[in-house]
Amino acid sequence: MSGKARDPATTISLADEDAVKQVIRDTLFGLWASVNNLSRLRPSKRERYRVTVFGSARTQPGHWVYDDVRCLAAELSTLGCDIVTGGGPGLMQAANEGARESGRESIGIRVQLPFEQEVNPFVEQAFEHQTFFTRLHQFVLMSDAYVVAPGGIGTVLESMMIWQLLQVRHLHDTPLVFVGGMWRGLVEWAAAQMLRPGFELANPEDMRIPRCVDGPDEAVALIREHHARWRAAHAPR
Repeated sequence: MSGKARDPATTISLADEDAVKQVIRDTLFGLWASVNNLSRLRPSKRERYRVTVFGSARTQPGHWVYDDVRCLAAELSTLGCDIVTGGGPGLMQAANEGARESGRESIGIRVQLPFEQEVNPFVEQAFEHQTFFTRLHQFVLMSDAYVVAPGGIGTVLESMMIWQLLQVRHLHDTPLVFVGGMWRGLVEWAAAQMLRPGFELANPEDMRIPRCVDGPDEAVALIREHHARWRAAHAPR
């Protein structure tokens, strides 16, 4: 294909396959640029403090981790926090259920999957996405803090994205709280492998971004502290 720029006013025949591909490519990149530009807009005042809870879709009601997450979300809701989850089953449902118990708004941000999952019955407001990329972006736009409960590959994806955004300062003063021993082990692995003398792949301060706690009470305490600062900063003047 020629590297020369084409006049946008030039009519292109559908038989010119290379030119058609170029038009489609240019249009898609133009759409992405427009979306990126719009995403720079932020409300001048946030009226609600929202905590996103990431966690496994596989953990069933009755498991002690399910109960822990439900109680954690209920306690955060009592503080005045809205709860945001992926809107599915498992620990997402546990968090939405805890919010319902305390009478707070509960949000689910869904993604279409080949094995379709229904929005859990405790979600008050649901958003649907066709891709993980746009879904993850909405979590970032909506959330003031993140709590990561035990989970699998999807939970790792979500939490690693938030970790990196904090590392490169696309997010600022946003708590990322890992709850449970599995995450402490992950952070310890990252520090051991990425901070090896002579082969450093990260900075020591990067390993201090996530706060690792053993249980929900410690997680609530960290969010309570940040929420109090948030309320002070957003108080009417």
